[in-house]
Amino acid sequence: MAEDRILLGHGGGGLLTRSLIDTEIVKRFGEGPLEGLPDGALLPAVQGKIVFSTDSFVVSPGFFPGGNIGDLAVHGTVNDVAVSGAIPKWLSLALIIEEGYPLSQLREILDSVKKAANHCGVIIVTGDTKVVRKGQCDGIYINTAGIGEAIDGFALGAAGIRVGDKVVVSGNLGDHGMAVMAARDGLGTGKLKSDSAPVHRLVQSLTGLADRVRFMRDPTRGGLAATLNEIVENRPVGVLLDEGLLPFSNEAKGLAEMLGFDLLHVASEGRMMCVCQGDVANQVVDFWQALPEGKDACIVGEVTDVAGRVVLETAIGGKRIVDVPQGELLPRIC
Repeated sequence: MAEDRILLGHGGGGLLTRSLIDTEIVKRFGEGPLEGLPDGALLPAVQGKIVFSTDSFVVSPGFFPGGNIGDLAVHGTVNDVAVSGAIPKWLSLALIIEEGYPLSQLREILDSVKKAANHCGVIIVTGDTKVVRKGQCDGIYINTAGIGEAIDGFALGAAGIRVGDKVVVSGNLGDHGMAVMAARDGLGTGKLKSDSAPVHRLVQSLTGLADRVRFMRDPTRGGLAATLNEIVENRPVGVLLDEGLLPFSNEAKGLAEMLGFDLLHVASEGRMMCVCQGDVANQVVDFWQALPEGKDACIVGEVTDVAGRVVLETAIGGKRIVDVPQGELLPRIC
């Protein structure tokens, strides 16, 4: 029997659209603000500041070792809100689906969205679904927007970074980008899996140190190299990394070496880095290592007075410049 697939009529606003929304969307997310399918979500007022973020996901393939485009979309936006110093609260979910897309895969993705949202403590409060003709979309694209409640005490920004501050990361870097590329190109991945995961609990663990945390970010496209170069650009500080301290999984490192990639340029989707005062860096590591998602946290470098430069001290005692990645080295990884 032929597998049920998405038809153009599912995006036309008629009976098929209503059926798709009722049977696949409402049954998973149709409580609270989504009940009755209003055009806009009615949300309770937040006392204080809010953080708002949006992101689009076009990862190829849509299913990869360690996740799929559904949980990736939740984690990506939750993490953007969290590293801005906020508690993620609400998400929107917009789907662009190609005609002929298997309903079984759509259901698996939506189940992953629901599971990830529940795990992160966020609610899907509004959304949209569009269907385009076959060939005009690569299976499915997802846009998510997120709103969070700002945490008192954080005053984040690259302008606050000072010489002597430390750079801390929450775990192995580059697993997501390498896992997606391996799945796309049919390479054997072995134990290599995407690191896609939420980081909101890592952020919240630092609340007591908020006034001594200068900057937080999830190093996605462009990896840690892009993030660090961004924060030192046109500023009187630089960063010195210690190659011996950088956490890479053996699987990601082996694949990257084989293909000629620098893992500092490769995206992570479930990791975060922070720049904090040097005297609290060990506390940050301890707080993060107390959580499963931060068990491999470590200090990887420090802020220097070499203006605008990210430098890597190599294992053999030399030094090299860590540049901004040129172009999109690994397209379609998120």
